[in-house]
Amino acid sequence: MPTVQDLARLLEAAAPLAYQESYDNAGLQCGSPQTEITGVLITLDCTPAVLAEAVRRGCNVVVAHHPVIFRPLKRLTGANEVEQTIIAALKNDVAIYAAHTNLDNVRGGVNDKLAEKLGLLKTRVLAPQSGLLARLITYVPNRPEDQQADVAGRVLAALYAAGAGQVGQYSACSFQAEGTGTFTPGAGTQPAIGAENQPETVPEKRLEVLLPLHRQAAVLRALRAAHPYEEVAYELIKLENVHQEVGAGLVGELPEALDPATFRHLLKQQLLVPVVRHTAFENPIKTVAICGGAGAFLIGAARASGADAYVTGDVKYHEFFGAEGQLMLCDVGHFESEQFTSEVFRDLLTAGFGRTFAVLIAETPTNPVQYDC
Repeated sequence: MPTVQDLARLLEAAAPLAYQESYDNAGLQCGSPQTEITGVLITLDCTPAVLAEAVRRGCNVVVAHHPVIFRPLKRLTGANEVEQTIIAALKNDVAIYAAHTNLDNVRGGVNDKLAEKLGLLKTRVLAPQSGLLARLITYVPNRPEDQQADVAGRVLAALYAAGAGQVGQYSACSFQAEGTGTFTPGAGTQPAIGAENQPETVPEKRLEVLLPLHRQAAVLRALRAAHPYEEVAYELIKLENVHQEVGAGLVGELPEALDPATFRHLLKQQLLVPVVRHTAFENPIKTVAICGGAGAFLIGAARASGADAYVTGDVKYHEFFGAEGQLMLCDVGHFESEQFTSEVFRDLLTAGFGRTFAVLIAETPTNPVQYDC
């Protein structure tokens, strides 16, 4: 049977922990990585009632969007719901895993699901992150026999398999240039080309690929395993380029422009919300920016993107002024903007594990906000 560790690897391949915000605490919250999974219960928030449902339905893993342990715990006395949840999990041997801002910041995550519900097309990341990429440069022999054996191709294939060479939606991306390498093998070496203490001049090919920084160790292991040289020369350079596929929020286009009232009706209908808090706006809505959860920090980015509307949650009174009449700022609620995250988890787990164990969406309501309409 798959283990909790297998589940963590699957989810972290889709939403690497390296992409979570610095304040976050995504990952395995409690439980042993070696525990075999009997069933998974998916929820937005993990509460004592959700734990009780997991036990009742035969699930020994809860996968949540919001981490139940968000701030350091100094004691476990059951004094509040967080402590009660952890105590219940430990007593019943239920593991808790959370994918939070790392799932917010990747394609195919929280915001893509929200965009899907709203029917947005041609989506792109609203606020791409920088400092997540590196360039790897290495050199392989390029003699006729090396070309015939496709040494460069084998090394590149290994790098691609380890996570390098991805640029947006393009894979197997590299740059190659021919040149001349020189070296002198030292005493006790076992050079692939040449002999001890004899200077060598070898036709070589320079290979360059991009890689995510969090894949650095795996890519370098693959490079050393696939490279024919005893000592592998390489350069690894951290880049400040933005990662176009990683970051907060999305921007997309509606199939057709809607007047503001019709757009707000769409929000109510598709997001199952009884009320939308919004700023005044009279222009047609075509370009829409979104951010699941608390997204007031992106109001300026939404304006700069040229969006006609920005949909998010948890907007405070004074933050509504940030729309500056340039777009319709819509607060649909924190829970409401993230409620379909359970579908993201379900699809990832069923695609990765098939019918090996039950993958269930929690029936326990966890939204603390109620509406009296």
